[in-house]
Amino acid sequence: MTPKRLRWVLAALLLVVVAVGLFYRDQINPADIEAWIRGSGALAPLLFLGIYVVGAVAFIPGSVLTLAGGALFGPVLGTVVNLAGATIGGTLAFLIARYLAADWAAAKAGGRLKQLKEGVEAEGWRFVAFTRLVPLFPFNLLNYALGLTRIGIVPYALATLVCMAPGALAYTYLGYVGREAAAGAEGLIQKGLIGLALLAVAAFLPRVVARMRRRPMLNPETVANRQAAGEDPVLVDVRSPGEFTGELGHAPGARNIPVDELASRLGELADAVEKPVALFCKTDRRSAKAADILARNGFADVHVVRGGMTAWNEAGLPVAEADSADNQPQEPSE
Repeated sequence: MTPKRLRWVLAALLLVVVAVGLFYRDQINPADIEAWIRGSGALAPLLFLGIYVVGAVAFIPGSVLTLAGGALFGPVLGTVVNLAGATIGGTLAFLIARYLAADWAAAKAGGRLKQLKEGVEAEGWRFVAFTRLVPLFPFNLLNYALGLTRIGIVPYALATLVCMAPGALAYTYLGYVGREAAAGAEGLIQKGLIGLALLAVAAFLPRVVARMRRRPMLNPETVANRQAAGEDPVLVDVRSPGEFTGELGHAPGARNIPVDELASRLGELADAVEKPVALFCKTDRRSAKAADILARNGFADVHVVRGGMTAWNEAGLPVAEADSADNQPQEPSE
């Protein structure tokens, strides 16, 4: 069988597996999985590990399997099995996507999609780590999507293993507490509080990571000096269009994306994922909010301009005229 034909066969099999997984995903009951696995004796952890790996490939919700793992094996062994299953399954989906479609994706990607892909590749394991810590990114879909990039398999697997550990521990413990509650075990209040604390830590981690990714504030003079030196930081003004063309003006070359629209217009900044980004508003309050949005979405070098356009004008730095080409707000991408 030729390599091309083999790819077609594997792609067809994958589609069947994914279709079955999506069709039955809402009918999966952790209690049914638990009852079936318990009858396999000493092989139960390995059997469950295999189910988890297949589930990751077939788009079975990882949270359902993780809760079942906690109920079956307790917080310690359950976390080990769940984390191993998620890592192996995620890596398998990554490799499948790379084998089947990475060359096709590289050939077809163009424009902003190509820029976004190159930005993700440049970020490498750091992007993987960030997305694993942030539960907003769908685990199953992300495994396949990252397989279409040139991120190395080893950094991908290690970042997945390490950065999924907090969430795996929290959900495994929650499954364990659910089993204890069903059995009427003692100390449920204490165990429940521990479970809630673990969930709170897992939920709070993305905010910590976003704060860490935000770089120190820049003074207006520093931004102007970097522009003069040819470093070309990406300037983003997050005020309204009226403010952008208003009394304070805006920094030459700045793009206008109001902070309330930033999350839905990130595609306009696909070329800036790996570049220094300097954020302007009237002072620096809205810029701080915008910095959190960009950091949570993988932008690697985000700075708030201290004092915003108020400080920029006070420093006597150049301001673009209202009718200049730079002054026009950027249109949303199609």
